[in-house]
Amino acid sequence: MYIPKPFQIDDWNEITAFVKRHPAINLVTVGADGKPMATLLPAIWDTSNLTEGSYGTLVTHISKGNDQWKSIKNGQVGLAIIQGAQAYVSPSNYEKKLTDHKVVPTWNYQMVHLTGTLEVSEDRELLRQIVSDLTDFHESSRPKPWSASESDTSYFEAQLGGIVAITMTVTKVEAKFKLSQNRSELDQRTVAEDLAQSAKPEEREISSEMRKRL
Repeated sequence: MYIPKPFQIDDWNEITAFVKRHPAINLVTVGADGKPMATLLPAIWDTSNLTEGSYGTLVTHISKGNDQWKSIKNGQVGLAIIQGAQAYVSPSNYEKKLTDHKVVPTWNYQMVHLTGTLEVSEDRELLRQIVSDLTDFHESSRPKPWSASESDTSYFEAQLGGIVAITMTVTKVEAKFKLSQNRSELDQRTVAEDLAQSAKPEEREISSEMRKRL
């Protein structure tokens, strides 16, 4: 990922917190025919057991009907893209619009890329654990969390038969938060104020993220 210095994020806690807030990935792989494939998948990034050269383990599952998993060879490198909020930034927010007019539109966004080696598995125990962990994660904030153990056993097992586990050993982490850090403080404040008035929740979220850094 191309990351100009002003937009580079290196704080580990900030990166992991961002991924936790956006627990879905676009998994990108390339098949033997050289063609790229991508699928949006729910995922959990486990960073509890870091080792040298490894930044934890990303786990997810994919439908057996999806040909992408069939094209993945164990040990193959894959890319997981985690996308946050994004927003159009109008040149009308820049002070230079009134002087030399050297202004153009841009796009603010937050993104993390995780690169690593992949393993595909149909192991039932692994699948059961992944589904349970994903369920517990997403149900944890609900007033009455539902547990996978509440599902009819035969039905649950039949559903497991329709998915495949994908595990990524993460070897590279890249984080880019493009939030107008290359502009003057006045421009940043003006952009943040403008986006705060937007009808789009994503643009208001970008405004909030910008204000945290001012």
